Parts: sequence; structure tokens; C-alpha cells
Amino acid sequence: MRINGRAYGPVKVRDELTMNDFLRERLGLTGTKFGCGAGQCLSCAVIIDDPDGTSHTSPTCIVPATSFNGKSIRTVEGHATNGELTALQRSFIDHFAFQCGYCTAGFLNEGQVLLERLAKTPVARDDLEKTIADAFDGHLCRCTGYFKYHEAVRDVVLADPGRYLT
Repeated sequence: MRINGRAYGPVKVRDELTMNDFLRERLGLTGTKFGCGAGQCLSCAVIIDDPDGTSHTSPTCIVPATSFNGKSIRTVEGHATNGELTALQRSFIDHFAFQCGYCTAGFLNEGQVLLERLAKTPVARDDLEKTIADAFDGHLCRCTGYFKYHEAVRDVVLADPGRYLT
């Protein structure tokens, strides 16, 4: 398995070890949070990079680490390059889109997947608000910071409309 571009394994783990525990306790990647423990809040979501070049998020709190065998994933620790934040990370900071921070990793990963999808399949400006809302559907924020997350993603898209919009 590859995590943030680095190969791990083979590693022997118990069948019931969740990916969340593997990331946090075995690898020390604590940016991925353990929220509800039921795969409902998505604070534990990581990015899975598929072989066809697409990406999607997956919860880690209820999924065994063995299910990620052979996959390439990205955690919140894998976004910045050489210490330089991505445009989305900077936008999250600019909008104070983290409040308590517990759900931020999940929202950031989902937002990154959305930006990558929009770069391949741009949407009309009129569809942008719904597209962002749909992408974040299912992510829960106990501080109710939804609007700030939404604004942070929208600003990144609008800063580069030729890339993300038709």
C-alpha cells in the first residue's frame, strides 16, 4: 500500500484493525481523526487514488486496514509539498475553516477530490454552489462550520475559473 506517496509493507495486521487505527497508532499519522466510529461523520475520510486517475474518499473508522491492501491513499499529512500548503489549505486558513479542527481533515480531503474532479470535468458557474454542497454532503461538523468550508473551496475554484469552470 502507498500512503502519501510512500510505500508501506508488507505489514501483518489483525483482520479487525481499522485503517484509522493503523494510520494513527501504527504510522503516527494522527491528522486522520476518529469521529463517530460509525462511518457517518466522515472526519476520518482519506483519499483513495484509483488506477484510472480518479480519486474518491473513504471512511477509515469502520474499514479494516486490510481492505486498503494494494491501494494508494492520501491523508491530510500528504497535501503540502516541501512544507508549502496547497491553495485549498491556504483557503481553509483564510476562511478560518477549521474551528475545533476535528472534521477538517475529512472536509479538506473531500474538497481536494472535488478540485481534482473539476479540473478534469469543469462545471458551469451556475452549478458550482450545488456541486460543492453535493461533494460535502455526508460530512458532519459539530461546530457548524459548513459555510466556511464551502466558501474556502468556492474561492479556490473562482481564483482559477479557466481550470475548474466551463
